[in-house]
Amino acid sequence: MTAQTNVILATLKHTAKGPSGKQIIAREAKVPVQVTDDILSKLYEYELIEYDYDQIVLPSNQRIKLALYAINQGTDVENICKFLEWKEFEIFTAEVFEKNNFLTKRNFRFKAAQRRWEIDVVAYNEPIIVCVDCKRWRRGWRNSAIKQIAAEQAKRTRVLANSLDFLQQKLDLNNWRHATLFPAILSLFPGPVKFYNKVPVVPILQIQNFIDEFLGHQKELLNFKAKLGPKMSDYLNDTL
Repeated sequence: MTAQTNVILATLKHTAKGPSGKQIIAREAKVPVQVTDDILSKLYEYELIEYDYDQIVLPSNQRIKLALYAINQGTDVENICKFLEWKEFEIFTAEVFEKNNFLTKRNFRFKAAQRRWEIDVVAYNEPIIVCVDCKRWRRGWRNSAIKQIAAEQAKRTRVLANSLDFLQQKLDLNNWRHATLFPAILSLFPGPVKFYNKVPVVPILQIQNFIDEFLGHQKELLNFKAKLGPKMSDYLNDTL
């Protein structure tokens, strides 16, 4: 591995719980301090890291961006994955949707069909709701595993669609009259297929393209319809 790769991996490792110093990163990377400083300065110019005095600081969204930069530079994905928390992946996903005028809820939990359910990221912009499951493929994963993941996400989305009229307030959908829900799988890096049973499998590097092209491809994607509307309690509240 190159000196830059070692410095990036060391930076991801030692900023997972908070700020870290250059010397700690240099020692972990086994790279001279001056070389480490030069590499970190370049990463700072690229707006991939921040400084707090002499400490390197990486908020969750920048940790993902730094990881993606390293992957684009040829760093092995599995090495990168060792130093990323799942919540960082989900935060980044939510932020991208929010920048595209979606509201989001992370780790959305609900009860339906006599059990508890959880969706990593629910992104919604009337009348569209995208239910995202964040995954990272392991080497050697087979289509059968992906088929199961897609089927499970489709089931979560279908159950949410069937229960949506009871969850309007929880998702702040009080003024909606109908919704179309789409299951999606988001991966840190490309898997062996782009779709499985009309469920999109989107590498995080392509999430912006997915959102940009989403409206034009809705009919090609698995989706579930939900009818919404005011409840009796809404009428009662209006009369009080």
